[in-house]
Amino acid sequence: MGYVEDLNDARTKLADFFSILVRGEEVKAKIHVTLKQGILDPQGKAIEHALDSLGFKNVGHVRVGKYLELDVNETDRVKADAKVKAMCEKLLANTIIEEYRYELAG
Repeated sequence: MGYVEDLNDARTKLADFFSILVRGEEVKAKIHVTLKQGILDPQGKAIEHALDSLGFKNVGHVRVGKYLELDVNETDRVKADAKVKAMCEKLLANTIIEEYRYELAG
């Protein structure tokens, strides 16, 4: 590399470092979304039958859900909690048939 490339590389690294400092702390949200009780779970039923056919006879009432992890760039824990709840309500869970729970770490 030449001098100009080295200088550009150093500037990029420095900009990345400062962006981390300015961004503040990130809070990791761990979100579990599952179907509400009483809602039929055809995917869970298919897995239950497949497990049975593979010889796992003592398995029943399989329910399938989804697990998400995301980083929230927020230093205020109350605000981070509110943002994650809003994300779940507006996009990540269909609150008519699904329920969700989450935890914040970091």
